[in-house]
Amino acid sequence: MDALKTITERRSARAFQPVSIPKEMVEEILGLTVNAPSGNNLQPWEFVVVMDEEKDRLSRRLIKAYKEKQISCGSGAVKPLPKATRQRGVQTLEAMKTYADRIGASIDSFINEGSCNFYGAPVAVIICLDDCFSARQMVDVGTAVGYMVLAAQASGLATCPIGLITDYADEIKDLLNIPENKKVVIGVALGYPDRENPMAQFRSSRASLSELVRWI
Repeated sequence: MDALKTITERRSARAFQPVSIPKEMVEEILGLTVNAPSGNNLQPWEFVVVMDEEKDRLSRRLIKAYKEKQISCGSGAVKPLPKATRQRGVQTLEAMKTYADRIGASIDSFINEGSCNFYGAPVAVIICLDDCFSARQMVDVGTAVGYMVLAAQASGLATCPIGLITDYADEIKDLLNIPENKKVVIGVALGYPDRENPMAQFRSSRASLSELVRWI
């Protein structure tokens, strides 16, 4: 697939088909992912791939933790967001609610429990970073996630990066035997999109360049 077409057509999926993905296909995507650049070529990212029944087991554990702790999706900002940024988030939730209503789900439960269930995807990729690294290497991990979602798109699969799971890192580490010195940075749902689901029709908007770019 053409690289520019891949970038423009790719979007986060929040409804997946219950169809297993061959391990070889996931390996191919990860093989492309690790071509991402990193500072000093440290390649600090680590991947834990959870598939099929084990992914379902992880989902059950996370949903149970969510119902107990009630930690919801949010920006994680340490101080109030700028007005324009906050408005983008509000507008996105309002637009998504229209589609959630069509499947009879409240937007809160859909996003929070959906995130913990990786929206039904058969594969969850948990991306970790050793705690020896500074926040600088978070940028490297973010770059790798960008490569991953585009590689998946080019391979005919869909993705959804999921940040909420980091609030349940203890449960993830316990279930997947991830060492304590590893940070759970983000998860990525991976699978075939369920295009029959109304949520598959949702696409978030993007701010114009005039809002985001300052020319000097």
